[in-house]
Amino acid sequence: MAAVRYIVADADEAVAFYRDCLGFEVKMHPGPQFAWLARDDLTLYLNQPGAGSAGKAGGNPEPGGWSRFQIETDDLDGLIERLRAKDATFRGEIAEGGGGRQILLEDPSGNVIELFEPKRAA
Repeated sequence: MAAVRYIVADADEAVAFYRDCLGFEVKMHPGPQFAWLARDDLTLYLNQPGAGSAGKAGGNPEPGGWSRFQIETDDLDGLIERLRAKDATFRGEIAEGGGGRQILLEDPSGNVIELFEPKRAA
């Protein structure tokens, strides 16, 4: 199991995004500043700045950046279409390389999720 913590501007908004757009299950959402979500073997913790020790670790954490986790899909184009219908924000366009195709999706706080479609053997 892997766990990721993202600092978000609004935990309620982030929960709705990850649940409704990417299929995460809400495990715990005890208040407006923290949530614990899960998808497959990934645990995602969401903290607003200043909330608990994680919202203060390292100084003054802020949302956004380039670190990311990856969600693999067999239908990148279809996933992008469904996300665009929900007004999702992307960084750039689809990039293609030897291993497959990918695009960077932003959550409502600017944190990045990589959507990846691996190249299939011919």
